Amino acid sequence: MEKETKVDPTMEMPLYFRCPISMEVMKEPVTISTGVTYEKKNIEKWFFTYKKKTCPATMQGVENFNLTPNHTLKRLILSWQEGDPNSVLPSPLVISTKHNELVSLLATMEATPFKVSSLKKLRITIEMGDDIKLDFVQSGGVEVLSRIIVQILIDWGDFVAFRACEEALSILHQLPLSDQASSVELLSKPECMKAMAIMLQRGSAEARLHTITIFRNMAKAGYNWGWVVQDQGMDLFKSLLELLSDEINNKASSCALDALIEILRASKKNRLKVIEAGAMCVLIELLVDSAKSKCERMLLIIKLLCECAEGRLAIVDHSLGIVAISKKILRVSELATKLGIKIIWLITNFHPTEKVLEEMLMSGSVKKLLGLLHIDGRSSTKDKAMKIIKLHGDTWRKYPCFPNELRDYLGLMHDSN
Repeated sequence: MEKETKVDPTMEMPLYFRCPISMEVMKEPVTISTGVTYEKKNIEKWFFTYKKKTCPATMQGVENFNLTPNHTLKRLILSWQEGDPNSVLPSPLVISTKHNELVSLLATMEATPFKVSSLKKLRITIEMGDDIKLDFVQSGGVEVLSRIIVQILIDWGDFVAFRACEEALSILHQLPLSDQASSVELLSKPECMKAMAIMLQRGSAEARLHTITIFRNMAKAGYNWGWVVQDQGMDLFKSLLELLSDEINNKASSCALDALIEILRASKKNRLKVIEAGAMCVLIELLVDSAKSKCERMLLIIKLLCECAEGRLAIVDHSLGIVAISKKILRVSELATKLGIKIIWLITNFHPTEKVLEEMLMSGSVKKLLGLLHIDGRSSTKDKAMKIIKLHGDTWRKYPCFPNELRDYLGLMHDSN
C-alpha cells in the first residue's frame, strides 16, 4: 500500500504558523506595525472590539493599526497543510534588523498621498543588505510595489503616479526575483507587465535601466514573453534595441541583450518582429567593436535570426554583414567561432547567391574556413566548415584569389592551363 502523504497537523508544526493570540494555525495571517503576524480576525478583535493600543505579543504601543496580509507565510502554511514538507521552508525565513521598519513602511505605503517620499525611504532601507531585501520580499513587499506600478495605467499623465512608479522600479530591480517564483508571478500579471513596458519606452534613463534589469531577472526565472510581445509589439523591440545601442550605460545594454535572447528563443514570431524593427542592422554595427561577452551574445542572437529567411536576407543585404561575422571567427573565443560558423552555414546553405559567395571569398571567410580545417581533432564546427567548402568549392576555385593549398586539400583538379 502507498503511504499517506498528508502531514499530521499536530506534528512538527512550525511555531510561527500559530497565531500568538489563539495559538491556532493561521488562515489569514496579517502583520502589524510592530512586525508580528497574527490571525486577522483575532488581531481585529483585539484592536477594534477590545480597543487595545498595544501589540499582544510584545506589548509595544501601537499607533498605526493597518494590517498587511502576509502572503508568503500563508503560502507556507498551505504547503504544510497539503503535506509537502519540502515546500514548507524552501529557504529560511529571514527576519532582518529592519523588519519593523519595513513592515511599518509597507503598512502605510498605499494609504499615504506621499508615496514618492515613502518609497525613497524604503529604497534607502533595503540597500542596507541582502537580508533586508529578502525580508522585504517575504513580507509582501513585491505585491505592494506591483500595485503602485500599475497605477500609471489608471492615472496616466499624473506626474506623481509616474514618479512613484519610477521609485518602485528602483526598489524592485535590486530584489532577488529569480529565486522567488511568487514575486515573478506577481510581476507577470498583464497589467503590471504593460506598465513596465511603458516605463521601458517613456521613463527616465534610470527608470529604463531598472526596468530592463527586472526584465532580465524575470527572464532568468523562465518568464514567458508571449503576452508582452503580443501587446507591445514593435514598440517593445525598438526600446530594447535602443538600450542595446546605449554606449554609455553598459549595464543597460547587457541586460537588453539577455532579455532579447530569451524573448527570441521563445518564438520564431518574435524573431520576425525584431527583424522588422531593424535588429540585424543594429547588431552588425555593434558587433564590429564588441568585447568577448557581448560578442558571443550578439552572435547568438544573429544565429537565431538567421534561422529565418528574413534574417538571412537582412544580414546579406548589410554591407558589413558577412565581413563582421568573419572577423569574429578564430579571434574571440571557441563559442564565438562556433556561432560564427553556424551563421555562415545558414547563409551558404539557404542563400548561396553569387554575390554572397564572392563576398565570403573577398572578406576572408573562406580563409577562416581553411584555418579551421587545419585544427587537430574533430568537432561539429570543423565538420560544418568542411561541408561549406565542399558545397561551394567549385564556385570559389574559379576566382584567382582562391587558395591553391585548399584545392589540393579537397582533391580538386587544377585548371589544365
